[in-house]
Amino acid sequence: MRRKRSWIVALLLVLPGVTWAEEIADPPLPEEVDEIEEETSPESTTEDAESPPAPERGEVSRPARWTNLLRVEAATWALLPRAGMGTDEGYFQVEPTVVFERGPEFGVNLGTPLRLRVWGPKDGGVVRREDWDTLSDWGQLVRSLKLGSDNSPLGVWFGKLDSYSLLNGHLVRRYAHRANPDYHPAAGVLTGTLGPVYVEAFSSDVLGARLMGAEAELDLEHVLFGKPKQKGRYTLGLSAVHDWGRAGGRAASVTLAHMDAVAVLVVRPEFEAQVFAGWGGRPGEAGAWGAVVGAGADAITPTLKMALRLEARRQHGGFRQGFFGPDYELARFKAVGPAGVPLADAPFPDGYSAFGEAEVGWDAVRYGGLYKHLKLSLGAEVFSWGRVDVDGRMAVQLFERSLEVAVKGLAVGAGKPGARYLGAAEVRWRFLGGKFYALGTGGTLLFPTTDGTLRPGAFASVGLGVDNAR
Repeated sequence: MRRKRSWIVALLLVLPGVTWAEEIADPPLPEEVDEIEEETSPESTTEDAESPPAPERGEVSRPARWTNLLRVEAATWALLPRAGMGTDEGYFQVEPTVVFERGPEFGVNLGTPLRLRVWGPKDGGVVRREDWDTLSDWGQLVRSLKLGSDNSPLGVWFGKLDSYSLLNGHLVRRYAHRANPDYHPAAGVLTGTLGPVYVEAFSSDVLGARLMGAEAELDLEHVLFGKPKQKGRYTLGLSAVHDWGRAGGRAASVTLAHMDAVAVLVVRPEFEAQVFAGWGGRPGEAGAWGAVVGAGADAITPTLKMALRLEARRQHGGFRQGFFGPDYELARFKAVGPAGVPLADAPFPDGYSAFGEAEVGWDAVRYGGLYKHLKLSLGAEVFSWGRVDVDGRMAVQLFERSLEVAVKGLAVGAGKPGARYLGAAEVRWRFLGGKFYALGTGGTLLFPTTDGTLRPGAFASVGLGVDNAR
């Protein structure tokens, strides 16, 4: 189970969180398509289903076939001032989507919202300028492009990252690269296996110099005793991440590195348990280090997929685990707290913390398809000096899957001055046999400004859509 990493982002996710101002839920492909492999968190990262269970003994595996989804949505989309800041803006939003897939090895998902101004400042043009004013913004046209899978010797993926974790996740955890509502990059992820070495590398923006990193894992059992029956039971991992800070707004550059040792103690067809320990730091900065120990468990049944993780962490000299997290694209301009400085320069007290994470997906019929009755993703960290960070999202399907309700929220620095809170919700209701649907969504936003502050705002949208998902 550990080898099923989070790099393959599903073409259609339950809670992709493109930005806080865009839709929360992308509905699935046709019901009969069970071969499609979903992401386990980048949107695994958000959201997290893997390939369908392997065929039972005697069952014939069906060959891969072409599947498609065609969709058009039309909606109003309004930006609203909050805390007395900003202006009221309204748009007519048209969003076409085209998806083609062939099994878990190839898939392409194209489409992005086009927002046409209806009211608000006239100097912004007919089309919302902030959606297309940099080269990186053109990456939003490609929602997902995958070549190969996690089981391939080499795999490549392009698209959007949401709740992405880099392998063991002690540097990049639950990261969303479009948390800035005016920055819409396309990410790239490369995975490869050569003998006992497994490597995952990523770039948060393939069209700009931004966040880049990689982690390499060495299978110790493979090195010492030859190729094992169960891969990845005892591994050593080394990761490094660097932010160039030159796209999506200028910000200070920062580099972190981390080493991890993992041992899988229990391996069964439907259950796995592991323990791990690690140490990391900021190269070039003496005294900036951190340590972590913890345990995790994964369970998969025909209707349930669940992953649990619990860690004890130590931070010292400004280093912390999960530095590149769900709030990073905002914190790189202004970190939480009274100091009001970028995260790279913000003081971080020495201390301890406890981190927990739960990823749960459940379906009453069969978990392997894209439809899920419940998807829950929750991460929380409590620090010894009183700070609390929480990031969560949940989607449920009701009334024979005709109604889907999704919510997501982020609280950073809760319990301390200068805390940050964001939230969004969406409702989709399918009617007339499921070909048509109505949707409504709304939530809060933070817009980075040229002077390094974050301007609060809100958004609301209602509309209709049609597709061939059913």
